[in-house]
Amino acid sequence: MFAGPLDESIIKRARVKGFLDLKIHDLRTWTHDRHRTVDDRPFGGGPGMLLKPEPLFEAVECLRREKTKVILFSPAGRKFTQAMAQDLAGQEDLLLITGHYEGFDERVREALVDEEISIGDYVLTNGALPAMVVVDAVTRLLPGVLGDEESSRDESFSHGLLEYPQYTRPAEFRGMKVPETLLSGNHAEIKKWRCEQARLRTDRNRPDLLS
Repeated sequence: MFAGPLDESIIKRARVKGFLDLKIHDLRTWTHDRHRTVDDRPFGGGPGMLLKPEPLFEAVECLRREKTKVILFSPAGRKFTQAMAQDLAGQEDLLLITGHYEGFDERVREALVDEEISIGDYVLTNGALPAMVVVDAVTRLLPGVLGDEESSRDESFSHGLLEYPQYTRPAEFRGMKVPETLLSGNHAEIKKWRCEQARLRTDRNRPDLLS
């Protein structure tokens, strides 16, 4: 699943230029039976299968370094935010555990994990897509990746608000005109307009951010 999204665009350039060192590991590498088993039925019954503790413990203990932060993806985790992305971008080494089936043996949470993350209030087939979301969000915050550091500084959520509306040429398209303030060249007024519009958009679409 990781082939493609992590080999294109900004992430590809970050890897080529050495800003991002990204490796993908197969959990079955740390199994010892002939079927390379990574899952089993839950004690107490119930649907689905759980990822077993043995291969996960061995994998993390093999891959973790002194300053590694271990992250588990789960619907039960803290909701991922831009502030969390900024914090993770400042970490030296991240180890992302992507789940499957019904989840993990609880001992993995208790003994291995530093942070449990959810990318939203919904359930996905596995943790691969959330991992790719986090890799993308974190990578673009690494120094030098975007080239222009202002690109990430004024985006949605960077200041607790959604991003203000933006326009480009032509100044009028199908009767829709660019706001006069943006054409005025008055930088103080433009900044004021953008702040007002960001607050209005946030109030309309994400009032929870203002509260």
